[in-house]
Amino acid sequence: MTAGRGSLSRQMVLLAVGIAVLTALLAGVLAVGLTRTAVDDAAGRTLAGIADAAAVRADSGAAARVGQNRAVRTLGTLGIESASVGRGGAVVSTSALARQALTPARQTALLAGRSVSARDDLGGTLVLVEGRPTEAGGIVLVQRRSDATAGSDQLVRRVLLALAIAAVVAVLVSVTVARRLSRPLQRTAAAAHALAAGRRDVRVPVEGPEEVAQVASALNSLSGSLSRSEGRQRDFLLSVSHDLRTPLTGISGYAESLASGVVPADETARVGGVVLTEAKRLERLVGDLLDLARLGADRPSVTPQPTDLVALGREIESAWSRRCGAVGVPFTFVPAVPHARTVTDPARVRQLVDGLLENALRVTPSGHPIVVEVRHEPGPQGGLDVVEVRDGGPGLGDDDLPVAFEPSVLHERYRGLRPVGTGLGLAIVARLAQVLGGTVEAGHAAEGGARFTLRLPRADAVE
Repeated sequence: MTAGRGSLSRQMVLLAVGIAVLTALLAGVLAVGLTRTAVDDAAGRTLAGIADAAAVRADSGAAARVGQNRAVRTLGTLGIESASVGRGGAVVSTSALARQALTPARQTALLAGRSVSARDDLGGTLVLVEGRPTEAGGIVLVQRRSDATAGSDQLVRRVLLALAIAAVVAVLVSVTVARRLSRPLQRTAAAAHALAAGRRDVRVPVEGPEEVAQVASALNSLSGSLSRSEGRQRDFLLSVSHDLRTPLTGISGYAESLASGVVPADETARVGGVVLTEAKRLERLVGDLLDLARLGADRPSVTPQPTDLVALGREIESAWSRRCGAVGVPFTFVPAVPHARTVTDPARVRQLVDGLLENALRVTPSGHPIVVEVRHEPGPQGGLDVVEVRDGGPGLGDDDLPVAFEPSVLHERYRGLRPVGTGLGLAIVARLAQVLGGTVEAGHAAEGGARFTLRLPRADAVE
């Protein structure tokens, strides 16, 4: 993990806290604004209704001036500050605030028969003002905004408290969820470090959300695959060590006999032949190891060029029909198409097919066939060119097919049961197929033995 990034749990908690706080702030601002606006509007409508009722009461009496004064006194008993203005401009009020609200402009509007509805700042006090014309002049009602919105302030405080509680709950939930998510990831990370340190018995519980469970399952699969792969590598090294030691033991023993002079003169040629045979066997094994190592390099040598696989099959037929015939094995080349033109490295293809034929000839009894077929197969981007090698030997079991190209696996299974080579030939074949951009597959042949199928992209698929 890169230093300074912080843990996933911490980042999730910080993100959740940020979202919760931001949401609470936005909700609080909106709630306060909407509440204050709604309360102001409601207070204004209420005061306007009272003003309308007061104007009606002021005009209901026999004398307009008397009715207006009665209305003002009634408002005073209700705790509503008001003032009245007569036609002569006289202002009557016991409220200094109402007198301030009844400005000359508003007196003029009332005496002209127009209603007044306003919000004003009177000496630092915000007030609501409603005025109505009457027959005697006009009447003005004043209400402090703080009195009108006293109930709303308590409501706003409750809303803010609810939002704060919601934010705290969101933080607690986010912490719980973050820990629940990060705990299996932390176990998975610890298991990955254990794998990197060389442990192969690592297993992680598959739990948590689907994506986290998939990571744990993938790590368990990786652990199993690494264990199997390293087991095969150990088996391969043991097998190679055994195969190297056998010819070396023979060469060393006979060389000591020759050096000590215990071999009779008439046995020298035979002993030399045995040493030569074992040396060639050792040379073949070392050569296969070198080929496998070279093919495992990042940039193996390949020289692509236009190649007709049918023509290449004819060359293979010329070389192998005589060799197979010498041991009584019929060799057949089957060109299922007139031409199979592609762009590939013909030398590498020949190396691959020769390796398959070496294996086939080694295990195929006299009288049983070996077949090389070239054909086309349908597929994406123009299809595939196919080179297939089949034999009439003992074949492979179903459980052999998935590991046929693993180094030395089949060699160990069939050592002592049938003729075997160095155990590296099919591994070299698989790597060659990969280098050529194709695939190779093992299967069962109609002739009764094994089938190996090389598939390469056709020319129009690679141009």
